[in-house]
Formats: sequence, C-alpha cells, structure tokens
Amino acid sequence: MEKATLAGGCFWCTEAIFKRLKGVEDVIPGYAGGTRENPTYDQIHGGATGHAESIQITFDPKVISFEKLLKVFFKLHDPTTKDRQGNDVGPQYRSVIFCHDEKQKEIAEMLIKDLEDSGVYTEPIVTEVVPYTAFYPAEPEHREFYERNPNSPYCMFVIDPKITKLYKEFGEDTKKEEEI
Repeated sequence: MEKATLAGGCFWCTEAIFKRLKGVEDVIPGYAGGTRENPTYDQIHGGATGHAESIQITFDPKVISFEKLLKVFFKLHDPTTKDRQGNDVGPQYRSVIFCHDEKQKEIAEMLIKDLEDSGVYTEPIVTEVVPYTAFYPAEPEHREFYERNPNSPYCMFVIDPKITKLYKEFGEDTKKEEEI
C-alpha cells in the first residue's frame, strides 16, 4: 500500500470522491501543510495555522496508480483558483499535492506540465507541489460526512454533482456502491 495526501477544497467532497475509486483502501479527511501540530477545524479556519483541508489516501498501486489519482484530482476540482473552490474561500481550501517521495513529485510536475501544455484550462494551474511533512486527521464529525448527511444541502448541491462527474469521467475506475 502507498499513501497520497491531497488538498483540493472541502475535505467532505474529496473524501466522498476518492473513497469510490477501485484500489483505494482508506480515505481520511484532515489537515496538512501548516505549522501547528494537531490543529482543530476551528483553528485552521481561523487562518493562523496555514493548514489546508486535506485527505490522506491509502491505495494499492497495483490497482490504481498515483498518476490516476491525480487525474481524478485535477478533473474534480478547479486547480486554477488560488485559495478557493466555488463558494469555499480561504487558504484552507487551496489546491496542494503533498508528495511523499521524489517519484510522486515527478509525476505531479509532469501531469501539471501536460495539462498546461494541453490548454485544458484557460487560466494557469496554481496547485502547489510540496514535500509531505505531516498529516493530522480531522475530528470524527468530519469523517464520512457525505455518507452520514446525504440530504444536507451541501451534499446535494456540491458533492452529488462531483460524484456524478466521477462516475461519468472515470466509471471504469469506480467501485460498486456496496463496495464503498
């Protein structure tokens, strides 16, 4: 098993998306990229810690590659908006790939270059590619938020369309609902 740590906006969204991919064994929402040890949700949203809402993915590279995880990552959030995703605004919502090793860094940089060269995005990609240092799991109420709150307006209007897009764009790479 390998680990990937990504920040692409609200961790409720990214957790719900990535746990639906074949080869993903676990997805934990939390905080990465800041200066304070064991930050809380309130602290990171106050802006003083420098953390981003992140997810840590445990995956089987024999089933899904790090590159495929990044392709999903780039397709299901906007990597061209600094410190925001939709109505979620602030540095805690920035786009970041926290690389666990040099190979992950090379793959991330290559994929960003390919995306920029392709012209898929009209604006420059602002996703940070930085070394992984630490990850702090979020409080229990943030885990499996989508599964526990499927009828909340946030889940229906923000997360549901992303999951629909995941199935449309990456259907062959997704688990059956009973496997989630």
